[in-house]
Amino acid sequence: MSEESVTEARTATRPDRGLRRTAELVGIGITGVVAVAMLGFVLLYWAQDLPVASDLYAAFRLFGRGMDAALGTNVFRHPIMWQSMATGVLVGVVAPLVGSFLVHREMALIGETLAHTAFAGVAIGILVTSSTGWDGSLLLVALAVGIVGALVVQWLTERTDAYGDVPIAIMLSGSFAVGTLIISYGDGLTGINVRGYLFGNLAVVTPEGARLMGALSLIVVAGVALTYKQLLFITFDEQAARVAQLNVTGYNTLLVVLTAVVVVGAMQVLGVILVAAMLVVPVAAASQIARSFRETMYLAVIFGQLSVIGGFAVSIGFGLPSGGSIVVTAIAVYLASIVGSGFSVKAISAHG
Repeated sequence: MSEESVTEARTATRPDRGLRRTAELVGIGITGVVAVAMLGFVLLYWAQDLPVASDLYAAFRLFGRGMDAALGTNVFRHPIMWQSMATGVLVGVVAPLVGSFLVHREMALIGETLAHTAFAGVAIGILVTSSTGWDGSLLLVALAVGIVGALVVQWLTERTDAYGDVPIAIMLSGSFAVGTLIISYGDGLTGINVRGYLFGNLAVVTPEGARLMGALSLIVVAGVALTYKQLLFITFDEQAARVAQLNVTGYNTLLVVLTAVVVVGAMQVLGVILVAAMLVVPVAAASQIARSFRETMYLAVIFGQLSVIGGFAVSIGFGLPSGGSIVVTAIAVYLASIVGSGFSVKAISAHG
């Protein structure tokens, strides 16, 4: 091919590349606006008795009633639905964000492991509640147990000679076994809906749970933003990162802790069994058509939002569990991305 032909080919691809980048930025911008709006609702619901916040909260409720009138539904006027949707929207941002690193490091199984660890935390919280009458948040107990589990997984991975992901698999089955034993031991002692934590349920999301998800989302986004270059380095070349004297163990630990944080917040709407899917499926869909790691992250977040919003629509419209609805929608997006990519698999660049 002549130099002139190469120049013409590059010129022809520039509009397409610019259009892709514009579409991605618009999608990320819309996702950011929706996420900020949902965070705003969570704050307004918490501070609705304050003078200014009460007026804004009333306006939000009026907006919800208007949506119900326009769509012929009886959903958006209820605060419980808004806090559930707020939690789902935030999950759609942070789960693919962290999942982008996990998938490219072939650590997808760790999301499932930490979900089962968080379930053990819920079981411990239920046992404590039934035994002592404590009325604290089960999610806080699950968060504490999940973070401890993440640290244990990292410790086992660093210090055992087991092959591959054997320590992760042991932790996965062991933590779930502990959770089932505790649940069975305390069966009938409380009226807590354990099924909702297993499969996801919009009714599981409480105002405290929505606020916790909002706080956790800010922590995750800030953590990824502040350590993006380091996480990217260890994701694509961990050995070189060690040679460069980067604290690889510390950043690996940070990644698994952020994963535990995401899992605990997400299991409210997705359930323990399905929560890992949102760490993996949107990233897998984005990887089909993305040309760089940064583009993969952008598209994964966008696809995550499409999955959450589409899943909520299916769940509300047909009265189905939210977790299964969101995951099935995510898989549909994944299959569409395969078709749209022409069944091609491209190497992902760490740049761009």
